Amino acid sequence: MASKPVAEPGKLYVVPTPVGNLDDMTVRAVEVLKSVDTILAEDTRTSGVLMKHFGIETRMQSHHKFNEHETAAGVVARLKGGESIALVSDAGTPAISDPGFMLVRECRREGVVVECLPGATAFVPALVDSGLPCDKFCFEGFLPQKKGRSTRLNELKDEPRTIVFYESPMRLLKTLEQFAEVFGSDREASVSREISKLHEETCRGTLAELVEHFSVNEPRGEVVIVLAGKREEKNTTKKDKYAHFKTTKTVEL
Repeated sequence: MASKPVAEPGKLYVVPTPVGNLDDMTVRAVEVLKSVDTILAEDTRTSGVLMKHFGIETRMQSHHKFNEHETAAGVVARLKGGESIALVSDAGTPAISDPGFMLVRECRREGVVVECLPGATAFVPALVDSGLPCDKFCFEGFLPQKKGRSTRLNELKDEPRTIVFYESPMRLLKTLEQFAEVFGSDREASVSREISKLHEETCRGTLAELVEHFSVNEPRGEVVIVLAGKREEKNTTKKDKYAHFKTTKTVEL
């Protein structure tokens, strides 16, 4: 006997997709994507690879940061008309430093049901793997590239919680250098890249050590920086510190 369709009419499904390893895709996510009427994708070519891998033949439509202002109202109208729609981004959970927030907000305003599936997002494994406190943290995502960048960093200078940032590999070294200037070169931090992929790597140490490392080791792949919050001043011994630079790679530096 054939199972009933997963998707419900008039509902928006926010569906996380793997940040690297395709095996991180959940069974439920695949079932939802197969059963909805339409999939909104940040890049249909990128998502097309994922859909082909899992045999998902649902029609796709582009929905990205350059058109979401114009398309959100139309999508909501279709949902109110009874269509079931899923939203995916290129990788991870939509709306987390990706398109999606505007559509979800519009759905909530118009009384359309939204269901977000649990799944992959890059900052969670990076935060846990950092070894820094993760009981309380703040997520900053991508910093402004120019205007407002210095202002925001100075606002975070006295933040006591662990802070999580996203960064591109091209800007990583410059960002770490800026962090060292603002937060102090001895502030503890962690840099994770290529999460869940073959060349996954997490480097841990002080900002000074990370600057030194990435000055001679060009980073590749999307990057998550986890920065320790400001701690109360106290006398510490050398043993108490985050200590020497460490990396999760098999070959120690």
